[in-house]
Amino acid sequence: MALALLFAGQGAQKIGMGKSWCAGSVAARALYDEANSLLGYDLKKISFEGPEEALTQTKVCQPALFVHGMAVWRALLAAGKVPEEGPRMALGLSLGEITAYCAAGVFDFSTGLRIVAERGRLMQAACEISKGGMAAIIGEERVTVEALCRDFDIEAANFNAPGQIIVSGESAKVAEAVAAAKSRGMKKVIPLNVAGAYHSRLMEPAREALANFLAPIEFAAPKFIVFSNTSGQAIGSPLAIKAALVKQVVSSVLWEDCMRAAAAAGAASFWELGPGGVLAGLARRTEKSWMVNSFAEFADLSPA
Repeated sequence: MALALLFAGQGAQKIGMGKSWCAGSVAARALYDEANSLLGYDLKKISFEGPEEALTQTKVCQPALFVHGMAVWRALLAAGKVPEEGPRMALGLSLGEITAYCAAGVFDFSTGLRIVAERGRLMQAACEISKGGMAAIIGEERVTVEALCRDFDIEAANFNAPGQIIVSGESAKVAEAVAAAKSRGMKKVIPLNVAGAYHSRLMEPAREALANFLAPIEFAAPKFIVFSNTSGQAIGSPLAIKAALVKQVVSSVLWEDCMRAAAAAGAASFWELGPGGVLAGLARRTEKSWMVNSFAEFADLSPA
């Protein structure tokens, strides 16, 4: 039974994330201690205790989710819970894609943390120099949402599951699109409380700077299949992975496509290594027959 690992993206964070893993796993605790040393601030304390306004900052949230995902993975390995044949594939939503590459050995933990910290910093900086917003559109087909985006000069940021699409762009244009969507009969359109327009052209300054940051960093070929958010397909060349990570900052996250591609490649079991069950929920919305175990707390080791 082929196993696929799932890693969460921004928005899945919550205060207390990782605390039970640190308490129960030496391997998880070691990663948090290493992260604190590398980052120069107490990520562990912010993750465990908050305050929420600190944890939700892009420059903190992204490293927090990366460290959490890797800590859970290391804890599972150390506890002997991973099948002998190991995972066959991994995928992550937005910043979770970086965690997936790290788990697959494309770069080591410290390098992955440096990448995520810089990505988060650059994206927060891009938010601060623009006025961006996002909205969720529920229950509509892709073509309908894409037409709305064209009409109001905004972009589809996430195709998360059938009938769950996130749009992104300048705040005023997103607001106009939200109003128009309702007048066009779209019943559930929800403005999101976010710092900016992620996965849109407003992130271009972050994309360009991230390309320069990644240029000298050596990537290895993944040890198992990883899927790219930018294409929804498997990706294996180190150069292609680096290019995809740069492109991902300004392009749509094709999460539904990634999940379907993993299932088509033989994934029969998915393990969500995130703070909650966000990805399990998206999986159920996409295909109810998929088996997804969520490892949010140390006590969740039992499903293996």
